[in-house]
Amino acid sequence: MRFIGNQAHGVIDYAVALALIALPFVLDFQNINLTGHWLSVGAGAGLFIYSLLTGYSLSLQKLIPYGLHLVFDFVAGIVFLAAPFVFDFTGLMQTYFLAVGAAIVLVVLLSDPKVSTQSAAA
Repeated sequence: MRFIGNQAHGVIDYAVALALIALPFVLDFQNINLTGHWLSVGAGAGLFIYSLLTGYSLSLQKLIPYGLHLVFDFVAGIVFLAAPFVFDFTGLMQTYFLAVGAAIVLVVLLSDPKVSTQSAAA
């Protein structure tokens, strides 16, 4: 059952984007593995930018269809799940990438691909 509407998905997008940018600094990833550090920061920045351009209520411009946005999210989740094995991340960094990747895939699978035109107050 897909119960996460596009407005809730948008809120999740911006929160996750900020977390992906901030957490590598908080968790000191730059002193563990620079690839993992910048992969997370770059993914967060990318998510923030394509969220601003997605065709849902929390964007500035509606240039990217919401369905394509969900494909981008899914691919990002798979990349995060694969990264510990491709880049040999261990410990906290491995756990971080596996948890974030699984969470992203789960959110995509639970997100309704239809764009609602109703406001949250309706």
